[in-house]
Amino acid sequence: MVRYVYDFAEGGRDQAALLGGKGANLAEMTRLGLPVPPGFTVTTDACRAFLTTGSEPAGLIGEISDHLTVLEGVAGRRLGQPDDPLLLSVRSGARFSMPGMMETILDVGLNDESVLGLAKVSGNERFAWDSYRRLVQMFGSTVMGVDGSLFEGVLDGLKRARGAANDVDLTAADLAGLVESYQNLVRDQTGEYFPQSPAEQLSRAVLAVFESWNGERARIYRRREHIPDDLGTAVNVQTMVFGNLGADSGSGVAFTRDPATGRPGLYGDYLANAQGEDVVAGIRNTVPLTALADLDPASYEDLRSHMRTLERHYRDLCDIEFTIERGRLWMLQTRVGKRTSEAAFAIAAELADEGLITPDEGLARVSGEGLARLMFPRFDTSAVGEALAHGLPASPGAAVGAAVFDSAEAVRRSAAGEKVVLVRQETTPDDLPGMIAAQAVLTSRGGKTSHAAVVARGMGTVCVCGAEEITVDTGARRFTVGDTVVEEGTVVSVDGSEGAVYLGAAPLVDSAVMRYFETGERSDGLVGAVAGAMERADGLRRLEVRANADTPEDAARARRFGAQGIGLCRTEHMFLGERRKLVEAMILARDEGERERALAALLPLQRRDFTGILEAMDGLPVTIRLIDPPLHEFLPDRTGLAVRIAAAEARGERPDPHDTELLDAVNRMHEENPMLGLRGVRLGLVVPGLVAMQVRAIAEAVVERTRAGGRPRAEIMVPLVGAVEELRIERAEVERVLAEVSEESGVPVRLPVGTMIELPRAALTAGRIAEEAEFFSFGTNDLTQTTWGFSRDDVEAAFFSAYLDKGIFATSPFETIDRDGVGRLVRIAVDEGRAARPELKIGVCGEHGGDPESVHFFHAAGLDYVSCSPFRVPVARLEAGRAALDSTRTNDSR
Repeated sequence: MVRYVYDFAEGGRDQAALLGGKGANLAEMTRLGLPVPPGFTVTTDACRAFLTTGSEPAGLIGEISDHLTVLEGVAGRRLGQPDDPLLLSVRSGARFSMPGMMETILDVGLNDESVLGLAKVSGNERFAWDSYRRLVQMFGSTVMGVDGSLFEGVLDGLKRARGAANDVDLTAADLAGLVESYQNLVRDQTGEYFPQSPAEQLSRAVLAVFESWNGERARIYRRREHIPDDLGTAVNVQTMVFGNLGADSGSGVAFTRDPATGRPGLYGDYLANAQGEDVVAGIRNTVPLTALADLDPASYEDLRSHMRTLERHYRDLCDIEFTIERGRLWMLQTRVGKRTSEAAFAIAAELADEGLITPDEGLARVSGEGLARLMFPRFDTSAVGEALAHGLPASPGAAVGAAVFDSAEAVRRSAAGEKVVLVRQETTPDDLPGMIAAQAVLTSRGGKTSHAAVVARGMGTVCVCGAEEITVDTGARRFTVGDTVVEEGTVVSVDGSEGAVYLGAAPLVDSAVMRYFETGERSDGLVGAVAGAMERADGLRRLEVRANADTPEDAARARRFGAQGIGLCRTEHMFLGERRKLVEAMILARDEGERERALAALLPLQRRDFTGILEAMDGLPVTIRLIDPPLHEFLPDRTGLAVRIAAAEARGERPDPHDTELLDAVNRMHEENPMLGLRGVRLGLVVPGLVAMQVRAIAEAVVERTRAGGRPRAEIMVPLVGAVEELRIERAEVERVLAEVSEESGVPVRLPVGTMIELPRAALTAGRIAEEAEFFSFGTNDLTQTTWGFSRDDVEAAFFSAYLDKGIFATSPFETIDRDGVGRLVRIAVDEGRAARPELKIGVCGEHGGDPESVHFFHAAGLDYVSCSPFRVPVARLEAGRAALDSTRTNDSR
């Protein structure tokens, strides 16, 4: 028979999956001999059974009754005993902390009779009625479904009538009347009386806590924190101790270290004559925990001693709830405390220095996500007013600038020394110059993996996407939010970490951690803690970390941040700006001669690009991807051209011949789904001379750097290969050009040729493709699109929120690798590729290369390196070290 209830004395902190975090820690404190009010825990197994069937599992009520009998024997009182009642608290306790997300019911066991006994035995009539009104309020809202604001309204009305500023100003008679009003409210709202049976109160309270697992706020919190929906919650039933017995009683929350900074010491709040819920709810102003030293020195010293015991036992920051009942301290809860990113690094370093944890344990307690938060500048939140609008936090950081509405204006103002924020409905590749010039990008459409988000993250530019409250009027050069109109030139502040937009210039706080990565400067203790974690991670990690970089400047920054090469250099970004005309000429060429002249003009420009990047990454590998996007992206907008021609004809004028020629070309190249059309390797096979020009530019750059005494390590990557035959033909062309340049220059140029695995067919035929490829690089952005059948730029705004709500996704598959689908394709390709070519080098260069959770997957899948934007290189380095640590622990446990 399944057992559903455990006494506090029976468990321990290693049973959090069964007893929940709170129950496991109550059991642990009990075993340590700390003053814990006795009680028992109803397991998560019981909750899951209840949620599955809709009723309590067989035997549960009997088990609760048996444990209650034992508890009554220990206390020497019975639940609801008329003359001296035992009262209970009923609290949720999930495996992972979900503070305030589920229900609590205090003072269970009081009724119209036992409240009189409590008043007599305590000698405090006011306390008894205060406890009873709390029970009716909590039980009425939590168990019986009465709107909690109705109770608050009755209480506020009573305080106004009595001229009372706080609850404590109400008399016993006031509170007795309040109980009657609350009971009437319950009857009016539900049609039933507040239950007088203590046993009914307890059983219904337990089931209500179970039901709160699926409450809206709990579900939202779990989505945000990536907590599985099927864990369920435990319920802790505990003897009540009372902080609301008078001035010599109270409740508080304490931390063994500052959860904001990590500094050692006692931090927290205390509230005299209050139950624990009062402290959390903020109904009265608390005093600092240190004030307890004067209010109750003995309890303060006991608390300090227990806190030292807990921190040394848990070897971590502990978050503690306690109550003092008439001068006696009771410990109600402890858990490893939540903390800021700054505190996480500081605490891990200090505990390692103190010898409480090992350096490896310290590394396990920090995260790449936390490091990312520390790298970006932040607004001084104390000086920021209410946000004008909210969107998706697509690229973290904080930036201030004048709103501009097109790329050219962003470039113009930036060149004049003005900081700007580029505001668009959505961005396109044409907006890249403006995005580079801008301090931040703000769009009213798109998701976290839209063009704006992906490019902004790659550049380390602040970005908020999908701010639907904003209506962008590009023609009028303004955006509106309700009645607020923001004209071009108006200064706005964009918080990419929180997804918020503010009017005016909010003050910024610099990131010392970013300065450390840029310059090596160690300015404070936090930076020292970060540096120590990075050194440990670098010493452990197996994965190399490269960067996605398209310019010498990006390459140099990536190297400063610790990149071990470039995993993706996108050549199409080099064709924008003034070079666009040359690409246009190549596309519009009427014969082979015109095309060759256009390609010849592009050659020295490409060679200069590659030379600069190879110089910045001298001695390290640079993987250069041949041109990938559809050629029509380099031509003007089809609709705009058609409108311009039609307008000229409507005026009786002859349309510009160049416009007509462009429209003909655009129409010839138009595709319904260009991302699955003529791009990647297909371009190289269809457009004569394009691959040869790019390969020659790479090879001649290698020659130039070699002659200058450098150590260039270029690699050529062919994109969008779906069949080995495509790669075989294109590789032959690459080898031909390399041989030509070697002969012409007298410098041997032997460059590895590999491919990007971004189509399911490529992954499934990786064994054959490896016959021609010397390396693989997974393009997980496109591999995710083609595996799921999603258009990255469309689906997030269309239905991802619904998929997240329904639990189809735990997180976007464009943010974190889909292990079951896309991940399986990756593993197949790794296994079959290496079976065909054991020395095959394999990496990943999609957005997932910088995602902490995905880095752990790539380590386990056996990849050699991950590549990500320069600003995410430190994050990937840290997580690669943590992944190696996890792998070692897993192997050691087998």
